Amino acid sequence: ESFLIPVTYMNSSAELKAFVGQHGGVVCTSSNAAGVLSWAFERAGKKGKVLFFPDQHLGRNTGLAMGLSVAEMAVWQPGENPDWQALEGARIVLWHGYCSVHRRFSVEQIEGMRLDFPDCKIVVHPECRREVVEASDAVGSTEFIRNYVAQQDDGVVIGVGTEINMVKRLNQQYPDKQVICLDPLVCPCSTMYMIHPIYLLDVLERIIEGEVPNHVTVPNKVSQSANLALQRMLQIPI
Repeated sequence: ESFLIPVTYMNSSAELKAFVGQHGGVVCTSSNAAGVLSWAFERAGKKGKVLFFPDQHLGRNTGLAMGLSVAEMAVWQPGENPDWQALEGARIVLWHGYCSVHRRFSVEQIEGMRLDFPDCKIVVHPECRREVVEASDAVGSTEFIRNYVAQQDDGVVIGVGTEINMVKRLNQQYPDKQVICLDPLVCPCSTMYMIHPIYLLDVLERIIEGEVPNHVTVPNKVSQSANLALQRMLQIPI
């Protein structure tokens, strides 16, 4: 038997997680994507496939790191005529989605930094494009990037390809190193900026005053199915 097993990134809506849960799938993070894909392949069967969404670059880079070839991954873009031959031969079907921040990083930026700082180190997030990952010294999750910076020698210049606020925090945390964002013009992620500490403080203060701001409710059917996908992830050995 063969199946199409859906895998969605943690930064997705409850409805998407519920869809995944209802169809035998699972949630992943950038840290455990490889382990989750292995789990999904096992359940899909030898001729089965994994539908990975919403970030095609995380899926592609993880697949390549696991030993899959480019030919074993095909992009599905709703609304366009699909390449059925490519989809038929694929082990991973990548949803045509991406992170608007990580897509800004380029090989040209890496080359420019190496020109300015010949001994620099480059580390990027796996949501960057494949060619950016291949041009870097290291690639990994947010936690991986944090540890990578911490392990570098004092005085080292480290170019980082991820959200600008994290880069700024790392530069402040390690003043004996120079931590630089690969794209000096990159904008903060507007979605992640919604959980800025000042907004968290505002919510906590209003709760103390007896007000519950931004109260979110999720229908039971959605929450139960989404929780199923999350529980499957938590049961997968990392």
